Amino acid sequence: MNLEKIINLEVTLIAIPFFFLAILLEILAIKFLKTNGTIDTKDNSVSIFMGLTSVVTNGLSAFITLNVLFWFEQFQITKFPLTIWTVIICFILDDLRYYTHHRIVHRCRWGWAMHVTHHSSNRISLAVALRQGWTKHFTGTMYLKIPLILIGFDPILVIFCGAMNAVYQFFIHTETVRKFPNWVEAVFNTPSHHRVHHGKNPEFLDKNYAGTLIIWDKLFNTFAEEDKDNFPDYGLVKDLETFNPIKIAFHEYWNILKDMIRTDISIKQKFFYLFAPPGWSHDGSRKMSTDIKKEFRSN
Repeated sequence: MNLEKIINLEVTLIAIPFFFLAILLEILAIKFLKTNGTIDTKDNSVSIFMGLTSVVTNGLSAFITLNVLFWFEQFQITKFPLTIWTVIICFILDDLRYYTHHRIVHRCRWGWAMHVTHHSSNRISLAVALRQGWTKHFTGTMYLKIPLILIGFDPILVIFCGAMNAVYQFFIHTETVRKFPNWVEAVFNTPSHHRVHHGKNPEFLDKNYAGTLIIWDKLFNTFAEEDKDNFPDYGLVKDLETFNPIKIAFHEYWNILKDMIRTDISIKQKFFYLFAPPGWSHDGSRKMSTDIKKEFRSN
């Protein structure tokens, strides 16, 4: 366990200076080279603060996931040796795991309560990439790594692949880069693809869940191409108009609590308020993303 913590800490410490350098270069490119993108010092500052805080909070609660993952190691079917091919295959399979996790946290309100933090800005930039939830180890989706361990991958390798996937995703949160060559766009998640994911346009909702490889979205029919005539409108369907980090991090948990303590609904309805898709309501007074998309297609 100590080795895993050291590896994750080193990945983080190595990556953070590059993150800040990239943020600075993006700002300079926008300001002086007039590249695409926006500069909002307050929004960037909140995003960076939330990112640095997430390193601490998620690090302190990592034992919730780590103890379980290492416990399952004893039930491995086999034990794969550490080779370049093992690392590549583990990374690809873990990327599929990330796609599954990402899709779940968009379609389950309990997971969304954590992930909504990342979508709360009405901009996209490298700084916004750091705007991460503080409660990822409480969603339960981290246990999606268990099958990788059971089939023979070392838990440390699985966790390392997840960390590298997160590093890759940082660099796709930008408007400065428009498009890569077609072969790159066809295989990898790119800034163009990820801008779509951050769009609240009805046609972009629930699209492009990819981590590193966009092939999963194409395979599971959740892919949408960026449209130069209909650029993504970033943010939430109902924007969160605050820069208060506490409200950004916990507002949806508070909304869930308010729904669940209602005395005029059944136990089943309370359950749905916790685990049904965001926007579900017992009386149909709210709209889920499926409702929004249905209305858009009918117009």
